[in-house]
Amino acid sequence: MKKLSKLPLILLLIICGISCEDDGELPFGYNEYVIATPLTTDLITFKEEAIAISEPTDIVESGKIYAYKNYIFVNDVNKGVHVLDNTNPASPQKTAFIKLEGNNDVSIKNDRLYADSYGDLVIMDISDINNIGSVKRLENAIYQEFWCTVGFDVEWPTADAFDYGDLDPNREAIVGWETKKVAMTQNQFNEKFGYLHGEASFANSDGPTTNATDTGQGGSLARFRIVGDYLYAVEWSSINVFDISDLDAPEVMDEVYTSWGIETIFSQGDLLFLGGMQGMYIYDISEPSAPKYISEFVHGTACDPVVVDGNYAYVTLRGGNFCGAVESGLYIVDISTIEKPELKVIYPMDEPYGLGIKDDKLFVCDGNSGLKVYDKSQVPDLPQLNHFKDIVTFDVIPMEEQLLMIGNGVLYQYEYLDDDIRLISSLNLN
Repeated sequence: MKKLSKLPLILLLIICGISCEDDGELPFGYNEYVIATPLTTDLITFKEEAIAISEPTDIVESGKIYAYKNYIFVNDVNKGVHVLDNTNPASPQKTAFIKLEGNNDVSIKNDRLYADSYGDLVIMDISDINNIGSVKRLENAIYQEFWCTVGFDVEWPTADAFDYGDLDPNREAIVGWETKKVAMTQNQFNEKFGYLHGEASFANSDGPTTNATDTGQGGSLARFRIVGDYLYAVEWSSINVFDISDLDAPEVMDEVYTSWGIETIFSQGDLLFLGGMQGMYIYDISEPSAPKYISEFVHGTACDPVVVDGNYAYVTLRGGNFCGAVESGLYIVDISTIEKPELKVIYPMDEPYGLGIKDDKLFVCDGNSGLKVYDKSQVPDLPQLNHFKDIVTFDVIPMEEQLLMIGNGVLYQYEYLDDDIRLISSLNLN
């Protein structure tokens, strides 16, 4: 007992700390943090296995649509593209499924399909749709804000920090996460991860002017747009420009930086119209390899696709969720003076997504509120011609002969009437 009483005080504290840990308690000044570390695989193999051609299959989450010749391409968000033969619009047929993981957009010219996949630009020869030919990749050509490749089906765990350690994003892909509890002081945590506990945020939170004979047609939610010999692909804060005069060997041009929150792209003549969460941005592409900023129409934060016809731009703003606090609506913007866009009128909407124009008709997908059809012959006055309720709508493509619309895994096709449209067919893709 005499010897024990002479032990240094610090040693007694250490002994106490150890016993506390044995009892499930942390040493004084320590906190318990959940740290996630990535499970990885070889990046080249991962991307090779992300592409395959198979028989038709059910869709999981329908995204954007694209029309080319007699075919319709339907994006299955992050999984690939469903191919439909639309030779007979009254009875479209499922033809194939292009497995293309990490995909959201496609665009086609002269039988070459261009698509995004985990930040790469993928080029496919679809001259024989039943026997898709060579597949090429331009590594890290688009969406460069994603500094590493993470599998689309990877579940992100709840964690206080993500420790990437010695991950090499040029050689490895993330296919999962492993979590463990670590005892650290607040200062140790801050020094290692660079932010205060509780303040971390992560990315994983819950009109056609083209020639249909050689270039396909996308909807207003597209982030890809082919104009002449150039493909423009927008990402969060930039335009990626590709010279595709050699269809099989696109040349990557200088990236053009824009405002943040860019979501969609549309073109009219020598102009690009970008829809973003803060506004509509107009660029001159008279020199196609180097888009130049002209002007912008700024609005409150909201999701914002845009289509243009003549002297007017039609912009749908969707508020709520991550889109922002702006009330949803259809904005009519006068662009007759391209350097100074001017708001003319706002029409209330419930939850608008895509929209499209065919002659004097304007079609607006208003989410769960259905498809709304307007007469725009006296724009900015827009008398409503029809309202198709009890359907979920996402995006439309006004073709020459019929209107294509996608929503909640169902492809709808309508024929044009003098003052209205009529349903031709509906195909459940599930």
